[in-house]
Amino acid sequence: MILPVIMAGGSGSRLWPLSRQLFPKQFLTLTGEHSMLQTTALRLSGIEHQAPVVICNEEHRFSVAEQFRANNIKNSGIILEPVGRNTAPAIALAALNAVKGGEDPLLLVLAADHVIKDEAAFCASVEKAAAHAASGKLVTFGIVPTAPETGYGYIKRGDTVTANNGAESGFVVNEFVEKPDLATAEKYLASGEFYWNSGMFLFKASSYLAELKSHSPDIYAACEKAMAEIHPDQDFIRVDKEAFEACPDDSVDYAVMEKTSSAVVVPMDCGWSDVGSWSALWDIEDKDSDGNVFKGDVLSTNSKNTYVNAQEKLVAIVGLDDVVVVETKDAILVAKKSQVQDVKTIVNQLKAEERPEFQIHREVYRPWGKYDSVDNGERFQVKRITVKPGAKLSVQMHHHRAEHWIVVSGTALVQNGDKEILLTENQSTYIPIGVVHALENPGKLDLELIEVQSGSYLGEDDIVRFEDRYGRVK
Repeated sequence: MILPVIMAGGSGSRLWPLSRQLFPKQFLTLTGEHSMLQTTALRLSGIEHQAPVVICNEEHRFSVAEQFRANNIKNSGIILEPVGRNTAPAIALAALNAVKGGEDPLLLVLAADHVIKDEAAFCASVEKAAAHAASGKLVTFGIVPTAPETGYGYIKRGDTVTANNGAESGFVVNEFVEKPDLATAEKYLASGEFYWNSGMFLFKASSYLAELKSHSPDIYAACEKAMAEIHPDQDFIRVDKEAFEACPDDSVDYAVMEKTSSAVVVPMDCGWSDVGSWSALWDIEDKDSDGNVFKGDVLSTNSKNTYVNAQEKLVAIVGLDDVVVVETKDAILVAKKSQVQDVKTIVNQLKAEERPEFQIHREVYRPWGKYDSVDNGERFQVKRITVKPGAKLSVQMHHHRAEHWIVVSGTALVQNGDKEILLTENQSTYIPIGVVHALENPGKLDLELIEVQSGSYLGEDDIVRFEDRYGRVK
């Protein structure tokens, strides 16, 4: 049986301002009706598989859980990385978790942020690869190239490999090569012997662990120690932080695939893209007669070959050519399409200046719902808070701020000191500094309220939690 392993780490900084550190591109709906993570899970319907395992970092855990819950997608656990250590250790955690009960599934390793247009072709390649993986081979999927792309690594194929079912569906991996220059990429394309390196894999859990132990024993040992004492928490699987921090940082290509003699590449021609930039997103989207891609409320005249993503406001463009415009509640990006790779430079500048636009959106998702920072000043902040039905914020208090809550719609059950009160539309309550309080939605509809904070310090770290349904009490 195939056990999908969805890698949901990464920051996707080149898709700023939509992608932020705490809400990166795998959680965004960039194409179609679902987020990239949801789409990755849903495309598995074409193959026989167990509920997927997801690997993400600690700060993204509630986003992953909520996106699966919102689409009724089952999972076999969400493994939390206390720190990022690249793909080889992440896959090792999933493999060790998979074999601990005596089973040995085929691990289908997928990135959560890839676009695949032809899902039938994707499933067909996975089925072909399964025969090789079942015999102990480590399969990587090579994307049939459509252009001399310089932004991808390549895989050179060798001799044909016949699976144990007699199918000639794969090739020996002759060589992994780094991102080439244009002239080299053109030679690769003309030869017909090279594929784009997709970063997707299929192998037995035991086969991967054996090769990892042989070629990168330090990674194997650190991950084995990290998984020796796991701490389940709802759907989350927490590993030993100290042990995993000591693990080397290395990709699966460098740690295993370039060193093993068991690597096989199976071609995949499925309309694949890793959507690594705004220009890549323009490439794969349907365009109008002028080559434009417009998302949201956009008006245009005399513009062509331009990508506009309007999240909140009307965006009007005049006379643009080969330009990207992305508008969010708190930031606007305007860039030449040929230079969108340099968006990462802006993100690094925001990070260096410790600006919040690097890390979070104005609208922030929480396990109980979300809040939108509507306005702020030197000693005040106004938020619009949405609490899901049945959800409850932690029992908490603040040392530096008071809060005033006004219910806009729905019903709020409020703990305010030693009092418990029920508030409905247009009713309010005031919570002084230092008073223990909690907010719950006992109803069947979303609770919407306005929170006005006032005080000398309004940071999110001025929260002392006493009780919490979501494991956030230290």
